[in-house]
Amino acid sequence: MKDKIRIAVIFGGRSGEHAVSLMSARSILSVLSPDQYEVTQIGITEDGRWLSGENVLEAFAARNTAGLLPVTLLPDPADNTLYALHQETSSKNLQPFAALDVIFPVLHGSFGEDGTIQGLFEICGLAYVGAGVLGSAVGMDKALFKDVMRSHNLPVVESITVLSKQITADIEPAIRQTEAMAPYPVFVKPVNLGSSVGVHKCFNRADLKAGLVDAARYDRRVLIERGVNAREIELSVLGNDDPQASIPGEIRPVEAFYSYTAKYVDERTELLIPAPLQPKQVARFQELAVRAYLAVDCAGMARVDFLMDKETEEIYLSEINTIPGFTKISMYPKLWEASGIAYPELVNRLVELTLERKAEVDRIERSYRSAG
Repeated sequence: MKDKIRIAVIFGGRSGEHAVSLMSARSILSVLSPDQYEVTQIGITEDGRWLSGENVLEAFAARNTAGLLPVTLLPDPADNTLYALHQETSSKNLQPFAALDVIFPVLHGSFGEDGTIQGLFEICGLAYVGAGVLGSAVGMDKALFKDVMRSHNLPVVESITVLSKQITADIEPAIRQTEAMAPYPVFVKPVNLGSSVGVHKCFNRADLKAGLVDAARYDRRVLIERGVNAREIELSVLGNDDPQASIPGEIRPVEAFYSYTAKYVDERTELLIPAPLQPKQVARFQELAVRAYLAVDCAGMARVDFLMDKETEEIYLSEINTIPGFTKISMYPKLWEASGIAYPELVNRLVELTLERKAEVDRIERSYRSAG
């Protein structure tokens, strides 16, 4: 009988999307078959502590983590072990807790989706689901992502970026710069965050002031982009070097845009799957989604978000999410379900892609020997 895959699901994290991460992790854990996987749950608290033990997700959801053990990884690629830290009189003692084959990070936002934890996994020599350091960092950074798309002749909306400290010191220059770029409405977004946390649609100067101040709370840089009267179209992408795009879906929020509330609270938001589009438009969205995915060197999965001008039908790449929401009602798995891949199969496929990618990386030579 084939050995079980030893998988650690990591959730929570130091991010404004901590609560969303718990929702995604619950769905993933529910479909990891005990016949196929030996599962370890690792929760990261909002102040960055790694904890494991029994019923970790339930403890995090109840905000009662007192019975959990602190755990850590060592930066040793020959030792794929999760260690428990036991406090002794004046020191901490490391003891093996779980051997790991694959890590499934379900960490949305900062310190999880931005390449930081992926760097740790690389140093530790661990296989992990999703994009690597580069793809994660570029995908997370909305401003850099736009620059990379422009360099690949992929369409994005006009935008500017300002430092949060400039906003707090003197907000007027940022306002003048914004108003010179585009008429209202404009969108204000923290550069490195997801789930629409800190995002505001600003219809006038007062809205812009309030939006800039709020967005500056969540990141050291703030993106401001021209508002588009747009349809919001999303596609899921799956694969490594030869990725495939799902059918498109359309978001129709009741609010002014697809906010945090619209995504996770307001049940009136419409999700149209498939999106009502012409076949040529579907093909165009799929082409752009795959091109964007490859441009930032994604792996495993990503959700690619678009804006489509309601009047001109011009298409703009909005964002790429390398660890998209993963609840069973999230767009990423729902789009694949509508494209023929059920949720449990999707999770299994992501693990397979992770092991394929790791095998490829392990073939890379890390030392140089002269041919002569």
